[in-house]
Amino acid sequence: MNGLDWAVLIGYFAVMVAIGVWSHKRVDNVSDFFTAGGKMPWWLSGISHHMSGYSAVMFTGYAGIAYTYGVTSFVTWSFPIALGIAIGSKLFAPRINRLRSRLHVASPLEYLKNRYDLKTQQALAWSGMLLKIVDVGAKWAAIATLLSVFTGISLNQGILITGGITAIYCTIGGLWADALTELGQFIIQLLAGIAMFVAVFVRLDDHGGFFGVWDSPELQGHEKPLVGPYGTVFLLAFLFIKLFEYNGGMLNQAQRYMATPNAKEAERSARLSAILWLVWPLVLFFPMWMSPLLVESQKPDGSDSYALMTEQLLPHGLLGLVIVGFFSHTMAMCSSDANAIAAVFTRDCAPVIWARARTWSQGQGLRVARIATVVFLGLSMAAATQVNSPAFKDIITVVIKWVAGLMGPMAIPMMLGLLRAFRRSGPTAALVSWSMGLLAFWLVNYPINWNIEGGVPLQYQVSIPLAVSLVLYVLVGYIRPEDTPERLALIEKINTDGDGTAAAAVPAPAGPADEVVRATVKE
Repeated sequence: MNGLDWAVLIGYFAVMVAIGVWSHKRVDNVSDFFTAGGKMPWWLSGISHHMSGYSAVMFTGYAGIAYTYGVTSFVTWSFPIALGIAIGSKLFAPRINRLRSRLHVASPLEYLKNRYDLKTQQALAWSGMLLKIVDVGAKWAAIATLLSVFTGISLNQGILITGGITAIYCTIGGLWADALTELGQFIIQLLAGIAMFVAVFVRLDDHGGFFGVWDSPELQGHEKPLVGPYGTVFLLAFLFIKLFEYNGGMLNQAQRYMATPNAKEAERSARLSAILWLVWPLVLFFPMWMSPLLVESQKPDGSDSYALMTEQLLPHGLLGLVIVGFFSHTMAMCSSDANAIAAVFTRDCAPVIWARARTWSQGQGLRVARIATVVFLGLSMAAATQVNSPAFKDIITVVIKWVAGLMGPMAIPMMLGLLRAFRRSGPTAALVSWSMGLLAFWLVNYPINWNIEGGVPLQYQVSIPLAVSLVLYVLVGYIRPEDTPERLALIEKINTDGDGTAAAAVPAPAGPADEVVRATVKE
């Protein structure tokens, strides 16, 4: 990097902070901070949803997969996400929007207290926050790894720089700042991605052109869609995982659906995000597939290949733009995660552990939300310093094994609880599903893995916990149904638009109920 690259990078940071300051005046209360007051247009929500699913892991961990295996990086990552979001646009997006528009909640988990009970809500909330700390920590480590390649600064310094800038704008401006910076980041990504695509495409003339290049020895097997540990079972498992994760199971995407004015707009937002996930990653991945022709990775997993390629191919200025693109991915995802977790803590956890939190004014709640955002970012930055340690191992292991493997037990009760088909599953089913899924993750990844020659294949490490959670959630629901009138009323409220005629047909509650359920029955 030279002075021009640094100018581009510093200018980007300055714009992000400025957007946060500008967004500050649009945030008057907790609802504005966490769900943009339900005023976000569908196209901005869709772009924000798309961008909040990226991070620098794509340019490190997945670049390593592309460097080693080729097009399977798209087939087993971006394609399942696109398909999962497309399915979720009908299945989940409208229902999640109604959590805000009809139940008036500000956190994706806030409805669980009435859908199940307080114990279930707290179990999912606290475990979800802990998982997110590890998840976001891997993202900070990824961007710091890239920054160290270009600048030579240490991993911890890179974590501090990116985390500190993100903390400023997302704490000041809330979800509005997240969405508007993600729009800017999408534009930067577009320019940087095209620049890199063109630079690599031009170099292919030295290797037989676009069609002849696939015969090169360096790219042997790179055209195969499923290869190595990323086979059919992994693809199917990942599709199922991403169906839940990218439609709200990891919380931050759920907020994008909640931020739109109504259920129809949420559906349009999801469709836009699905299209972007299907098309745009092809442009981003193509240079990664060609990277064995152009650079020799210095790391065994190939995670530095994309960074080395950009240094070799791009002139100064454009190099700075691509580096900004790396930052934009990570900051988009991490800021959205921070906002989601702050919502969960402020709305779901604090009132349970602190009696005073139940009487907070709007101003007090907003201040706590901002403090919670900063605390979460600080904890995730601390976790980032432990990536590549014996406990967490490398970045892609954290993202694929830990996050994908643990997401299912937490997302199953939250996501399936929205649907009529699972109305019989109550708090017992939810807690059994959650706890046994976590136990399955531990057994598969540790005791069983240690005692099998060669270890448990990756596809089973990530899929078995989710499968256990799903089966038990359904099975316990049928063995011990807990579909009370109050819960049925809530489910109908989430599943119907209009004047709530269907909800009115549900029997009235037999006894005292929470305020949300009382409002549901009245309407």
